[in-house]
Amino acid sequence: MEYGSIERDILVDASPDVVFDVVSKPEHIQEWWPDEARFESVPGAPGELVWRDADTGETKTVALTVVEVDPPKRFSFRWCYPEPDRTEPALLVTFDLLPSGDGTRIRMTETGFREMGWEIAVLEEAYNDHVSGWDHYIPALGAYLAQK
Repeated sequence: MEYGSIERDILVDASPDVVFDVVSKPEHIQEWWPDEARFESVPGAPGELVWRDADTGETKTVALTVVEVDPPKRFSFRWCYPEPDRTEPALLVTFDLLPSGDGTRIRMTETGFREMGWEIAVLEEAYNDHVSGWDHYIPALGAYLAQK
């Protein structure tokens, strides 16, 4: 199996402008993905995503860096840095927004798994964890946009 990238497409009944805000602004992102999102939508801006375990209350914080902000077409960021100083390698998540009729096709791509330098077992586990995560969160993104 190739563990190089993950792609998910979803068609939503919302304009690219609305979708861009929902995938690039912390106040929207935390409604469908992490419990908290802290960053500015500016290329090079550092930030954090925070998840809370509902049972234990424990939190997991993941650093990110905004890479590209091209409204209403593309938003991307790097995350999952192996070091706290945010040196690469890191995974790259890109949301490409393509007008489709009265709606938008969202194409999420996550790349960089092979470049992380992980042993194959760690690579496989991380990749499968992210596949499972996107299988949950991309439909949550669609459901959130349906409310807009």
